[in-house]
Amino acid sequence: MSFEEIYKTYWQRVFRLCMGYVNDPEWAKDIAQETFIAVFENLSQFRNESSIGTWIFRIASNQCLRQIEKQKRIPTSDLKHDVQEEQPTNIESNTAFLYKCISELPETDRIIISLELENLKQAEIAAIIGISEANVRVRIHRIKEKLTQKFTQNVH
Repeated sequence: MSFEEIYKTYWQRVFRLCMGYVNDPEWAKDIAQETFIAVFENLSQFRNESSIGTWIFRIASNQCLRQIEKQKRIPTSDLKHDVQEEQPTNIESNTAFLYKCISELPETDRIIISLELENLKQAEIAAIIGISEANVRVRIHRIKEKLTQKFTQNVH
C-alpha cells in the first residue's frame, strides 16, 4: 500500500481519534499531520507484525499522549478555552458535546473510546494501548456509562 493510499484510507479516522482526544479541530489536524509525517518517515520499517491500521493508530495515540505531556508543561492560564456550554439541539451540536465529554475523560480512556468509535476490534485496541482485551471490554463499558450519564444530565 502506497503512502498516498494509506493517507486517504486513514486520514479521517486518525483526525477523529485526535479530535476525541483534544477536542480542538485545529489542534487535532496538527496532531494528525504529525502522525502521518511519522508514518511516512517510518513506513519502510513497518514489518507487518500487526495490521497497518493498528500501527498507524498506535502512532496517533502516542502523538496524542505527547501533546498532553506538552500541554501539562504550559500553565493553564495560557491555554485557550473556547468550549461552549450549550444544550445539544441537533446532530452537529451532539457531536461537539460528545467530543467535549470525551476530552474530559482520563487520557487512556480518551484513546480507548476514540478507537472504539472508529470500530476497531477490541483486540486491536488492546494491542495499541498495551492492556488485555478483557480490560478493554470493561473500560469501554464503563466509559460508555460515563458518557451516557453526561448526555442524560445535559438533556435535563
